Amino acid sequence: KSGLDPGGAWHAWGMACLKAGNLSSAREKFNRCLKPPMDLNQLNHGSRLVQDVIQYLESTVKPILIADDDYFATLRELEATLRTSRLSLEMMCEGKIQHNSYYQECLFYLHSYGTNLAIISFYMRHDCMREALLHLLNKESPSEVFIEGIFIPSYESGKLHMLENLLETIDPGLESWGVYLIAACKYLQRKNYYHILYELQQFMKDHVRAAMTCIRFFTHGAKSYTELGGKQTWLLKIKDHLKVYLQEVSRSSGRKKMAFTFRKKMSAADVSRHINTVDLQMEVTKFLHRCESSGTSQMTGSSLPTLFGNNNMKMDVACKVMLEGKNIEEGFGIAFRVLQDFQLEATEVYSKVAKQLVKQQKYGEIRQLLKCVNESGVAAKNDGDNIILNCLNEFKNIPAEDLDNLIQDMDSDENKIQAYVMCNKLRSAYLVSVRQEKSRAVQLVQHVRQLAENSGDDVVKAICTQWL
Repeated sequence: KSGLDPGGAWHAWGMACLKAGNLSSAREKFNRCLKPPMDLNQLNHGSRLVQDVIQYLESTVKPILIADDDYFATLRELEATLRTSRLSLEMMCEGKIQHNSYYQECLFYLHSYGTNLAIISFYMRHDCMREALLHLLNKESPSEVFIEGIFIPSYESGKLHMLENLLETIDPGLESWGVYLIAACKYLQRKNYYHILYELQQFMKDHVRAAMTCIRFFTHGAKSYTELGGKQTWLLKIKDHLKVYLQEVSRSSGRKKMAFTFRKKMSAADVSRHINTVDLQMEVTKFLHRCESSGTSQMTGSSLPTLFGNNNMKMDVACKVMLEGKNIEEGFGIAFRVLQDFQLEATEVYSKVAKQLVKQQKYGEIRQLLKCVNESGVAAKNDGDNIILNCLNEFKNIPAEDLDNLIQDMDSDENKIQAYVMCNKLRSAYLVSVRQEKSRAVQLVQHVRQLAENSGDDVVKAICTQWL
């Protein structure tokens, strides 16, 4: 008469029926106030009213154990014991409670009015992981339901291996679980749970992604190559994963195409390239670890370069290897391979190294660097000259004797003249200029005379004028 919503009354009546043990009457009452959710895949456990019903039913299905010395159990406790003893005996069947009528009642309400997440969570609470997984598959629930309802509870309760075994039992190829497993990996990566991620990738036989996780274990948080020296086992693991992947690819290419839909694919050529990178990184690690241990290491940078970074980082590795040995020659071989393997801009790297050597006032080492570059067999004609010119561009205060030695080492007279002019050694520039072919010599000497006039060097200006 008053137009109030009768739902609350029906719900209270239904709960009263439940408590009285009248299950069929409770169903009828709840049918008038409970509604199924609009979206079965929403990430919650359904309406509060449904949750109350499940909570009550679950709390009722608890085995009641009476201690031998408890002679003074009240009549009410005794009555409750008698009412649920039949249920309790049926309840635990290898940790399952399928045959229990209260358990079946929970499932009735969950299937009628609950979400898929609520059903799956119920199965998981009662150690029915297999049923939870089958429900997920049958309903084709989205991966969020798998993460929330099955995956998180499994690893939090230490049952990840049990989950993996069941996934494999239900589908030995894991194909039907692909979308869920990839979602689990992404979730773990977001959370920075890399150890669980690595374990899961190994279970998935996703060798390429497992190798990528190993790279992170190797590089992450290391401040020196001494630290990386202690992490070399990860490099071996990367190689193992990539080799296994290559074997699997070669095996499957003979047969019909295998449906590795969710595992990361990579061409055999790329995998071989990555294996070479790992081998080279091992060499670099051993070399720099030895340098740091023996105290020859000079450079200190904020980030530690490895060959797993971008090209700029790889160039830093090549520089580091050359600069941290006892001399340039010691690390040049490894650095040269880095430059060749990754097709890096060699002259840029050599110039960087030369500038560092000027800063450290190791002028003799620059000459050794030029010797190594020329003997490498792939240097262009002017590479050595360009390295020196790049240095002179930045440093004008190299001691006279060392400066002369460096310029004398240059191949091209034109470059020598340019170097002398850069360092304002106009007399030396003049002496090289007059040795050139006549018409070119005239142009060069005129240029030097002009510079002498501009800088007020009357002596050089007079010599040039006289020659001309």
